[in-house]
Amino acid sequence: MLDAPEPVKEAFTGDSLESVWHGAAPCPASWKRSMLDWFGPKVHEYYGSTEGAFISTIKADDWLEKGGSVGKPLETVEVLVVDDDGNRLTEPNTSGTLYFRNLMGTDFEYHKAPEKTAEAHLEPGVFTTGDIGFLDEDGYLWLSDRKIDMIISGGVNIYPAEIEAVIAKHDGVADVSVIGVPNEEYGEEVKAIVECSNGYTGDADFVREILQLCNGKLAGYKRPKSVDFIDQLPRTGTGKILKRTLREPYWEGHERQI
Repeated sequence: MLDAPEPVKEAFTGDSLESVWHGAAPCPASWKRSMLDWFGPKVHEYYGSTEGAFISTIKADDWLEKGGSVGKPLETVEVLVVDDDGNRLTEPNTSGTLYFRNLMGTDFEYHKAPEKTAEAHLEPGVFTTGDIGFLDEDGYLWLSDRKIDMIISGGVNIYPAEIEAVIAKHDGVADVSVIGVPNEEYGEEVKAIVECSNGYTGDADFVREILQLCNGKLAGYKRPKSVDFIDQLPRTGTGKILKRTLREPYWEGHERQI
């Protein structure tokens, strides 16, 4: 919608809309601000999962104060932030694996997959979908990334979402996904895969612009070592990028299982 010609956007002001809700795949903050500028404070967000239904919501006005947050947990949900050893992290703004407890007493099992069910639970009724994030001092929930998408380079954890948010700000980027690809010395290195827009093409000059943008915004170990271009990023029916599909050709012939 944001790529629509200006006359098209000017013809629709959003006055007829009461509210717009979005969820599923994360929305870059810069894109959401553009939608709010267009429609006004009517674009609201929910966070949830197939396993746990709705977990949190955030209205447009609150998002403008807490841009990037997915809101406060519902009254029926308890959010726990847990470290790699299973210890609960209670200090605000401390990232860990997010676990959830439905205070209505409901739980779930994966169909004919008891081991997968057990892996998803910290204890009965307390489960994770693999997201990493934290609660701030005001109780708002923030997502850092998905654990399965985390890149480990030289023993350091790198979260693609932070890098994607920086690259997405470039006018020539329609969409972007950051993945880990093989590196003999460090195990993995960071690669950005970009969809072009606004007349940009995947040439060397555009690669340099993207890398320079990252140089000014990211620590050295987080910066992409390379940029590839794609006509369209593969997605699920709900809009989530299929990172496994993107990684597969780069890991072909390597021992590591993606």
